[in-house]
Amino acid sequence: MLRNLASSLILTERDAELDDNAPKVKGRVTTTLHKAKEVRPLVERCITIARRSLKHQENAEQFATNAERGSAEWKQWRSSDEWQKWCHAISPTVAARRRCVQLLGDKQAVQLLFDEIAPRFADRDGGYTRILRVAQPRLGDAGIQAIIEFVGVRDRETVRSEKPSFGDDTAADAEDQNDEVAAESEEEVTDESSEPETAADDASEEKSQD
Repeated sequence: MLRNLASSLILTERDAELDDNAPKVKGRVTTTLHKAKEVRPLVERCITIARRSLKHQENAEQFATNAERGSAEWKQWRSSDEWQKWCHAISPTVAARRRCVQLLGDKQAVQLLFDEIAPRFADRDGGYTRILRVAQPRLGDAGIQAIIEFVGVRDRETVRSEKPSFGDDTAADAEDQNDEVAAESEEEVTDESSEPETAADDASEEKSQD
């Protein structure tokens, strides 16, 4: 179960443009909180193995050839000393790939791990994933849900609500409306307060005339 979950997390990084079951967000899987905590060490262990093999792969590139497999140039390279040096330099990378295949059980996930994910974390010593707890429980058994994702993943579909600043047109319109409401309320207060004063003035004028 943990091997399948780890492979599913890595396979979200694949090119799924024409795939019917394309992931909503690359590098992210939703599962239960306990499963996320259990699978995290396995994923980070595989990334560490792949990351440490990058330097051996770079060293082997200086002895590699760009000739097409089966061509005369490739056969000449295969029989030369460069091929022996390439085999000696690439052997740690091959051993690392076999170890990850043993841990994950999916060759496509291992290929994505070494080609896409490991170079991304080449300068990071650990902490490649993070777990985010989901507030809403799972339907059916009310299990605690969580999101496990690679560090640096951003959900582009999520729209973050931001408060308008005073320089925005919306904020300016809101301030104008508030000023109008305040002015109307002040006018009503002044009109109501002026009526008793007028009545008192009329009464004083009548007494003076008498």
